[in-house]
Amino acid sequence: MRLAGAWALLPGLHVQERDGEREQAALKRLACWAGSFTSEICLEQPQTLLLEVAGSLRLFGGAPILFERVVQGCGEQGFTAQAALAPTPLAAQWLALAGDHAPCLDLADLPQRLGALPLAVLNLSAQNHSRLAGFGARLLGDVLRLPRAGLARRLGAAFATDLGRALGELPDPRARFVFPERFAERLELPARVENALALGFAGRRLVGVLCGWLAARSGGVSECRFEFEHERATRQQPTSLLTLSFTGATRNAERIGRVLIERLQRLELPAAVEVLTLRAEAPEPLPGRTGGLFAGHGGGEQGAAADDSIAVLVERLQARLGADRVHGLAVVAEHRPENASRSVVPTLLASRKPSYKGHSSALHANAPRPLWLLLRPQALSELGGRPQRGGPLQLLAGPERIESGWWDAGEAGAVGDVRRDYFIGMSQRSEWLWIYRSEAGWFLHGFFS
Repeated sequence: MRLAGAWALLPGLHVQERDGEREQAALKRLACWAGSFTSEICLEQPQTLLLEVAGSLRLFGGAPILFERVVQGCGEQGFTAQAALAPTPLAAQWLALAGDHAPCLDLADLPQRLGALPLAVLNLSAQNHSRLAGFGARLLGDVLRLPRAGLARRLGAAFATDLGRALGELPDPRARFVFPERFAERLELPARVENALALGFAGRRLVGVLCGWLAARSGGVSECRFEFEHERATRQQPTSLLTLSFTGATRNAERIGRVLIERLQRLELPAAVEVLTLRAEAPEPLPGRTGGLFAGHGGGEQGAAADDSIAVLVERLQARLGADRVHGLAVVAEHRPENASRSVVPTLLASRKPSYKGHSSALHANAPRPLWLLLRPQALSELGGRPQRGGPLQLLAGPERIESGWWDAGEAGAVGDVRRDYFIGMSQRSEWLWIYRSEAGWFLHGFFS
C-alpha cells in the first residue's frame, strides 16, 4: 500500500528506506563467512546465497549437522536464514522460499518434494500464473504432470528449462563467487558504543567472516587490524587502531576472538564508536594438518595440539602483559653461557623452528646446563677453599673448563675473555646450583632446581 495509507492505519509506524548497496555488502560478507564450509559459493541477487556442500558432508559429520551449523552461524552473523538442502541449486531455492527445511539428499525424491510446493516459489509473471491457473494447476506437482513440450510452447522455453534444471535433468552452471584478494570488512553498529569490551560481540562477527575467507584461501594470518571509527562529532581522533598479533598463522575464530577480548579489556576509547572495520592484508599459506595413522603414538594430531596450546598461552600472555614483555629463547653457537642464548619473537615457540642453523656447541654439550641463569654472576664467599651459600656447598660434578671470548674483550657491554671452571653444587637447602671458580673467586651463575 501507499505510505500515507500505512501511516493512517498505524501512526507510530517507523519507516526505514531500503539500502541496496548495504544489502549487497552484507550478502558478500556472508559469502566470505561461508568459506568455512565450502569454497563453491554463488550469489543470487538480491538475497540468495548458494553453497555447494557435497564435498563437505563427511568433514562436518553429515548433512543434518552441517545444515544446522550453517543456519546457526547465519544467526550469529545477524541474519535470519530461510535455508534448504537439495541435490540441485534451483530445487534448494524453491524449497527455501517455501519454508521447507527438511534436507533432501536423493535426486529421486525431488519430484515428490517439489510437487508439494505452491506456485508462488516459481516467481512467475501474472500472465503465466493466470495461464497455469487456467490449466487447473495449484501446486508445482500439477505443473510437473503436464507435458513439458506444451508448457514450453505456452509459457516459454525458459520455464520448461527451469523445471529440468530443478529436477536435475539439465545442467545448471552458476557463476562462482570470487573471494577478494585482500580482506577489509566494514560493519556499522546499530548504536553508539562507549565501552570497548562491548565491541567484542560485533568484533567476533567480523572475525568469523575473516576465518571463512581464510579457509577458502587455505590461509591464515599472523596479524590483523581493527579500526574503530568514532562518532562524527569527534574531530581530534576520528579512528582508533587495535592490532592483534599471533605466534603463528591461524584461522581459528576462537583463538582470534580470545585475543580480541583480552585486548579490549585494556583498551580505553577516546570517544564512542559507530563503525568497525577489520583488515587482514598479508595472509599466509596455512594448509591442513595430516593426522597420525595410529592415535596416541605421538606426532600428527598430538603434535598439532601441543603447538596450539603453546601458541594460545603465548598470545594470552602478550595480550595481558604486552608484546614486548613476552619472548622466546634461541640457542646461539657460543661457549660463554651469557651469550649462548638470545631473545627471539615467540613465533618460534609455536612453529618449533630453530633460530640458528649453524653448529652450536651448547646444543651438543655433554655437560648439563641450567635453564635459569642469573643476569649477573653472584659472588660467593669461600671458607677453607669451599664455596659457601648458607653453609658449605657440596660439589657433585665438575670441573668443566670454559675459556673463550678474547675477540670482544674491551668492547662496551661485552662479556670479554673468560677463564672459568664450572661445577654443579648442592646447598644445605638441597638447591642444585651451577657455580664456577675464576681468578676472582667463586660465583653462582644459575639454578637447576
